[in-house]
Amino acid sequence: MRQANKNRSRNKNRNNNNKNMGNVTNRVFDSAGPEGKVRGTPSQIVEKYETLARDAHLSGDRVNAENFQQHSEHYKRILAEAQRQQDEQNAKREAEQAQQRAREQEKAEQRAREQQQANDAQPEEPRSESDSTLVETPEQQEAPKPRRTRSRKNSRNADEGQDDQSAEAQQASEDSAA
Repeated sequence: MRQANKNRSRNKNRNNNNKNMGNVTNRVFDSAGPEGKVRGTPSQIVEKYETLARDAHLSGDRVNAENFQQHSEHYKRILAEAQRQQDEQNAKREAEQAQQRAREQEKAEQRAREQQQANDAQPEEPRSESDSTLVETPEQQEAPKPRRTRSRKNSRNADEGQDDQSAEAQQASEDSAA
């Protein structure tokens, strides 16, 4: 029972390590080559092994030249895999952005259709003369009515005069009745 669980967890870890390589292009590796350790980014290690392979080939050591070439190819594959993953991520991101833009465009078009339907549903009111786009000339405008204003003094006197007249009218009606 324990053996099966250990195998499952090991398989899970192996799969995750291969899928999630991170930013390999800038990661520093320690490579244990035939002539000692080579340290650097994958592109630096490839360059170093190719230089060592060229030197070994010039000195006539075909075995070491081939060995350095194989080390160089290993790091080239690592770089190619990292580049492939980056390209996939970029393509996925671009596809998601394109889908997002398409959804936003569809929403905007839907809002425009709804607005157009709302505008079409409202009955158009008949235009009156005041809705005309023509400008009225002074001859066409009605002359304003003059305002009648009274000063306070005049309005009081007028009110008192009305009261005096109504009092006189009452007095006259009483006299005639008597």
